[in-house]
Amino acid sequence: MHRRISGWFAALTLAALTVVLPAHAELVVGRDYLPIVPAQASDNPAKLEVIEFFSYGCPHCSEFHPTVSKWSAALPGDVVFKRVPISFARPQWASLARLYYALEATGDLARLDAAVFEALHRTGSKLYDDKSIIDWVSAQGVDAKKFSDAYNSFGVVSKARRGDQMAQAYKIQSVPALAVDGKYLMTGGKGFPELIVLTDQVIAKARGERGKK
Repeated sequence: MHRRISGWFAALTLAALTVVLPAHAELVVGRDYLPIVPAQASDNPAKLEVIEFFSYGCPHCSEFHPTVSKWSAALPGDVVFKRVPISFARPQWASLARLYYALEATGDLARLDAAVFEALHRTGSKLYDDKSIIDWVSAQGVDAKKFSDAYNSFGVVSKARRGDQMAQAYKIQSVPALAVDGKYLMTGGKGFPELIVLTDQVIAKARGERGKK
């Protein structure tokens, strides 16, 4: 995981990972997940909400992106997946959070989401200030004024700030991080695939708890 670039994600490469977990391994608090105290409300209480806290600036988030994108696209209908870019108070990462929300506002996120990771972590683009971000987005075929207006809008700036507030409420210490139903923060797994398996199990746990109410 990554906070100020540290943690067990740094030593892993996605292609080399395999999952060796029993089909119904018992979840262990503290090893596989931590309770979020107090529990956090979701935008849609009718759905089980899974949040990925991330930053475009995090190399481990870049490595995780293909796995979590494929997984989230196949989640069952009672689960909603949400991504929240955060900054850990880094000005450069705050700009990248605004980049995410501005691309969302202009309708270009689906096309350029993976490309931002590629630019930062494969081609060495320095997308850490307003001008470099706007110039890069314009070079990808997005209208510069349209994007700049979105990037500097009150709505986008507010969403980026809200993301950091959520990270504090969820007690996020590193990224990428997955939170389930506002109640559980994933901490386990020796690699991305194992993390996903454990998250599926915690989703099932949260679903069962809802069913008992």
